[in-house]
Amino acid sequence: MLMGKSPGGAAKLLQRPYWFALCDEADNVLIDDARTPLIIASPPGEAEAAEQSLFRFAADSAVDLEAGEDFEVDALKQTCELLGRGRSRVRALNRPELLESVSLLAIYEAVERALRARRFFMLDRQYVVREDKVVIIDESTGRAAEGRNWRDGLHQAVEAQERVTISVPSGHAARITLQNLFARWPHLAGMTGTIATSARELARTYDVAVSVVPTNRPAIRQRLAPVVSANQAEKFACIVTEVQALHAVGRPVLIGTRSIDKSEELSRLLEAACLPHTVLNARHIEKEAEIVAQAGQFGQITVSTNMAGRGTDIKLGEGVANLGGLHVICTELHDSARIDRQLVGRCGRQGDPGTWRQYVSLDDDILVSGYGAPRARRIALRLARRLNGAPERLLAVFRNSQKRIEARHQRQRRLLEYVERQRAESHIQMSQDPYLDAAS
Repeated sequence: MLMGKSPGGAAKLLQRPYWFALCDEADNVLIDDARTPLIIASPPGEAEAAEQSLFRFAADSAVDLEAGEDFEVDALKQTCELLGRGRSRVRALNRPELLESVSLLAIYEAVERALRARRFFMLDRQYVVREDKVVIIDESTGRAAEGRNWRDGLHQAVEAQERVTISVPSGHAARITLQNLFARWPHLAGMTGTIATSARELARTYDVAVSVVPTNRPAIRQRLAPVVSANQAEKFACIVTEVQALHAVGRPVLIGTRSIDKSEELSRLLEAACLPHTVLNARHIEKEAEIVAQAGQFGQITVSTNMAGRGTDIKLGEGVANLGGLHVICTELHDSARIDRQLVGRCGRQGDPGTWRQYVSLDDDILVSGYGAPRARRIALRLARRLNGAPERLLAVFRNSQKRIEARHQRQRRLLEYVERQRAESHIQMSQDPYLDAAS
């Protein structure tokens, strides 16, 4: 229960007792978002001059450092560590006067954060810049996560990288994991179309069972043969060719991408091919309802991030069902297969016809994220010699990389549960409330 403290010190009940929790898109809430705790941050503000100077100095220093020579990159953990030569180069730089009292260790850590921001956090992929602020993009939904910040100075490193106002690294006024939050309700339920594969984790973590409800009408969507390309340019060219053929007969097409920049790059290629289309991403959220309403109409082409994937009902226009219905193109695999299935589920709804096809290329991010950069390069070289082989076998390598990422995310969720239990026990031993007294 949420308790407030009056000036006299007495606790006052602010929220009624828990009884029943109902989650829409339950897999997104209970699984995808459960790798990080919910945190009430201390009031934001603008960083002091010395803090701003440190973040900007680190961002400028990171530009000239070379991977492998000055720092090591761990693609799996998404970290960067300065090597001896890199530290020497940082020490040799002229530092602003405001940093004279800052220790070298703090400067090294700031530069490593800046390197991590440059390597793993890309504009129009992980975030956008709005009104002089860095706004995080939630990959699973494709939407802007207003008010959410990366922790441990990483958000400020990205702000320095984008030359916007640097905020104060926020403290933690209170925190709780989603696992512990939902454990407080004696009754928990939810709905989603892509949670059956996570039934075991849900039973262990939340003590709930998964029931699969049969569709009202038989699903008749068809999966077409996947296409594996040597690189992204070749993949996008194949996608444009397929869209041209489908557009010629009037079938609507939905193209799903992982990021804003990929959606806009595809948009430029479609425009060059004289294919009229609309783009739905976090930049065009004000037109979302209008774009979704038109996505199933005759001859409509829609390029979208995951905004059109989860919970979107695309209605077919008159006569479209007779043409084969909506065709969905998946341009690459996501970190979770459930996100892919959400996109595929936009076609063939309510017994309507529909088709979908998976595209991948040897330079897709999924290989590096799953196998690590060195092994991903070796795998890509091996697959390049087999591109004329069975595409299903080639796609299986990408699927395996996806499974490795899913397993890693599950380990992170279990580790978070363990750390939170240890934290709660330590506060109890100190006669503190784990969620309230820790912040006072």
